[in-house]
Parts: sequence; structure tokens; C-alpha cells
Amino acid sequence: MNTINPRAGQLAAASDLVDIPKLITAYFSEQPDPGVPEQRVAFGTSGHRGSSFDRSFNEWHIVAITQAICLYRRQQKVDGPLFLGIDTHALSRPALASAMEVLAANNVDVMLAERTDYTPTPAVSHAILTYNRGRKAGLADGIVVTPSHNPPESGGFKYNPTHGGPAGGEITSWVQAKANEFLAAKLEGVKRVSLAKALAASTTHKHDYLTAYVEDLGNIIDMEAIRASGIRFGINPLGGAGVHYWEPIAERYGLQLELVNDLVDPTFRFMTLDWDGRIRMDPSSKYAMQSLIALKDKFDVAMACDTDHDRHGIVTRSGGLMPANHYLATCIYYLFGHRAQWGSQVAVGKTVVSSSMIDRVTAGLGRELFEVPVGFKYFVDGLIDGKLGFVGEESAGSAFLRRDGTVWTTDKDGLIAALLAAEITATMKKDPGEVYRELTQKYGDPQYDRTDAHATTEQKTVLAKLSKESIQSPSLAGEKIQSILTHAPGDGQAIGGVKVIAESGWFAARPSGTEEIYKIYAESFRGQEHLKQIEAEAETIVGQALTAAMV
Repeated sequence: MNTINPRAGQLAAASDLVDIPKLITAYFSEQPDPGVPEQRVAFGTSGHRGSSFDRSFNEWHIVAITQAICLYRRQQKVDGPLFLGIDTHALSRPALASAMEVLAANNVDVMLAERTDYTPTPAVSHAILTYNRGRKAGLADGIVVTPSHNPPESGGFKYNPTHGGPAGGEITSWVQAKANEFLAAKLEGVKRVSLAKALAASTTHKHDYLTAYVEDLGNIIDMEAIRASGIRFGINPLGGAGVHYWEPIAERYGLQLELVNDLVDPTFRFMTLDWDGRIRMDPSSKYAMQSLIALKDKFDVAMACDTDHDRHGIVTRSGGLMPANHYLATCIYYLFGHRAQWGSQVAVGKTVVSSSMIDRVTAGLGRELFEVPVGFKYFVDGLIDGKLGFVGEESAGSAFLRRDGTVWTTDKDGLIAALLAAEITATMKKDPGEVYRELTQKYGDPQYDRTDAHATTEQKTVLAKLSKESIQSPSLAGEKIQSILTHAPGDGQAIGGVKVIAESGWFAARPSGTEEIYKIYAESFRGQEHLKQIEAEAETIVGQALTAAMV
């Protein structure tokens, strides 16, 4: 079980804050050693992440990745504009500068934000899709500079190709390999001009992401229902990229929306500490969200988004912070009952480690379930085709179609998830927490948890490639094992681990990409004690499988 830091949920102290000048100096002064695996370019489920302190996110990484992206664009004949957005992490602006120097040198048309320094991830995806609609050539793509909700010392850099969503494994593997070649060659082959020259280049343009996104919101959210209801809701951007979006949204649609925190500070000193005592802008964490939870009785419903605004956190008057899985199930129930234009064949998408409550609600609606490995990239095609009406993952990321059943974004969108909570409250005259409790009366009340277990690098490699036959146990927490998954039922893709399912509970085990641990996701429809039993047996079952596989 994860050990909770005694200061979790308390406001950050001065000693918790990162030294921003030192962090940025390290970005420019420290050079990665390509012979050290931890200092190489490594794309996870969505982009390259690291810290300049660890030599895992430095100037060399960004210019190498950007040059690799330029080569990939040329190879694929992608010659439209590149939409580029950043979040509010301290390393985002230096990374933007480095990327611009390379993009300009490669004569790439770049679209930078016009009205605000920061651009939410969904606004970049929305811009790519809007630009490419109806085009067959001259297609656009994008880069988002963000480490998501990770701590203040973190940096992140991800590529969204012409479909507007996270790049798939084939693309990221190619870009990663090419970028590491540039690192090994001490950046030989990387084209670059000065930042001043890049910003003044004829290929550098301004784009009004904010207005384009805000003006279109009425086509995905029933803003008139929210306005007419007069409900009051609060928004905490957690110092993130959407901080300047919320007031224009309220003004444009006449909403009773209050921005409870408009501070932008790269130390994120206004955050309460997460479960492990670190600053982390995670809107699904009850520890990081203490400031907004304390305001729950002030509003009909309240919401927060992470730093790049692709994740959501929903705080209800009836029950406080909703677990992400609870809100996903609630959204599915609501949307498929209030989006008549979607049609009867539109399905629901979920990742394999998301709650089985989603399965039960989806079945109750008579809809098909499309279950994929962890990673939003697996939903992209279904969203573009309009075949997936709502998609979500347990880490509080989701997206859904426009009201007319066409694609909105192909990346996670925390803004629309937050606004949907207001629509649900306005339309159903009850907050999402109350709606979910009604669902539990019909489908059961599951207990869900995610824990970590130790694993060596060798064990993690074996775990990622386990076969069904590796699981020898016939039962799980007193119930016969019904199925064992190593590939997702929806698309047949490998899940990079194993999922073991019994009648009223399941667990999944996946190796961490950055630490010597593997993650255990578990759920029980029989209560907390049964959940603990599943978690304990999961470690034993996986341990036995690893031992047998490594003999």
C-alpha cells in the first residue's frame, strides 16, 4: 500500500518550493549523457518528460526532438502549419524557445498563441482538427510543451500529428530513435537559428487559440441550459494553461462562473501537497485538491483542471471530490441520454484499468464497449470517425463528441469535462455526485484503488510480455478467475501487462516506465475488505508468474 505523507493536504511551505532560476540554469547548462538510459530521449504514453536537474529534460533533448519531428514531417509530407502551445511549468518557456530556434531553421510555419502566453492541450488539438477539416493536403500538426500534472521541476514535450491526438507508438519510436541519434552525435545535423531570428521569421505566425476554442464551445456543451438554470459554479485552474480561458467563457455565454484562483506561479506555492508530500497539480487527488474541496458548499458544483487542462476534477456539494472513475460513469449515463443526434450505434471507450462500473452502465444503456490499453492515442480513430461518443481513462482524462456527433478533439479535454458537470447539474437538478449514487443503487458500489509493488528492471520487462498461461492461480479473492487479458478486447493491442478478472472484482498489473515498481489497479464490487484481499493476492499471483517466467 502507498504510504501517505503526514503533510499531505497541507499548503506547500517555502522549503517545498523548487528554485526556479537554478532549474532554468540547469536546462541550458547541463548536457545529457546519451550513454545513461535515464538521460536519453524516452517517449512514454504521451511524450518525453523529465527534469533539468536530472539531465532528463534539457536544451539538448528539445532541439534533438524538434529536429526529429521536422524530419518526420518532411518524410510524411506534412507541410501545413504546426500549432504550438505551452503550459505554465517553469521549463515550458525555455523549451518553447529551443523548439522555435529549430522549427524556424527548418522553415516550418508555426502558430503561436496570440491572446495569452499559455495554451491548453485541447485547444491545440481543436486547432489542428479545425484547420484540417475538409483538407486533403497541406495538413497541420502540433506540439504541446507540458509534463501534465507533474511536479514544478518537471518538463514535457509531446507531438500531435495531423489527427490532432497523441502520436502513436510507430511515430514516437521513430522520433525517439532519431532524437537519440542527434544526442549521440552531439547535435550534429540539428538546424538552428537564434531565438530573435526565429521570432521574426516569416514562418512564425500568431493564432488566436482562445477565441476559436471559446466560440465553438456551444457546439459541444449546452451552454444555454447552464445559463438559464442560474447555477453557480467555481473553477480552479490550479495555475495552469487555461487560467485565461475561463472568464471569456463566462462572459461569452453569460454563466455564473467564479474563478477561485487566477494565480500563475511556476513554484505552484498555492497548492496543497499531494499524497507523497510533493507538489503535484493533480485534480483527481483529494490531497492536491483540498483548497477547492473546502469551497464545495459555496457552489452548486466546482471543478479544477491540471496544468495543461487535459484532466478534470469535479467537486460536488453532495459528496466532495468525485473519484475520476465515478465521474466517467456519470458522464456516460448522462451524455447517452442527452445527445439524441449521436445515433444508436455510437459506442463508449475506456482503458483496461478503468472501473468496471463503466462496463455496467454502458451495458445498461445498450451500448457497445470499446476497451483499449492505457493511452489516449488508442481512442483517436474512433473519435475522428464519430464511432466513440465518449472516451475516458481512470486518471481523469476524457473527451466526447460535439452535440451533432462529430469530432471535437482527439486529445483529452478537461475544460469540456468541467463544463459538462455544470450542464449535468443544470439539466438534472442534481449534482454529478447525486447522479452517481443513483447509479450505484442499480449497478453496485465498487471500491477501486491503485498501489505500487517493487520490481527490478528485468522483472518489469518480463511483466510487460507475460502470457495468459503465466497466471497459474485458479481463483482471485475467493472467486473463480473468469478471464485473463494480455491484450485489450477492443482493439487487440497488447496492454503491456496482465489483467485478471473474477465475477465481482479484478486486478491489472503494469510496469512503471520510470521507477523500479509495477502498478496494481484493483476493483471490488464486494467492499473494501474484498478489495484489500484482491490487492494482496495480486502481488502474490504476479510474483509467482514473474518467478516462473524468469527461470
